[in-house]
Amino acid sequence: MFVAPIEQFRLSETAARFEGGQAGVAASCFVTEYPDGRGPDLHLHPYAELFVVLDGTAEFSAGEERRIVEGGHFVVVPPETPHGFKCRGGQRLRVVSVHPSPTVIQTDLT
Repeated sequence: MFVAPIEQFRLSETAARFEGGQAGVAASCFVTEYPDGRGPDLHLHPYAELFVVLDGTAEFSAGEERRIVEGGHFVVVPPETPHGFKCRGGQRLRVVSVHPSPTVIQTDLT
């Protein structure tokens, strides 16, 4: 069994990244919390990405599509699709994103 505090994987004030390969898992994830107007810029992955919007409101963009997504929803972005999201509505946004890979593979586009 592998157990570790999220804070051990903190990258910044808004994000922690766990890469599952270090624990023998073929999945990785980000745990994020953003204030209004903030969130990850456009990027892409060679695999689909699953988001769990826990709290707040996000404006997601994926390819040409834009959607407002409230807490309590899943979002799936297909592989090789430029995507990102921003917190909207003044309330803090909490999102977990799941990567089906032992390491996060990401190409930043901005």
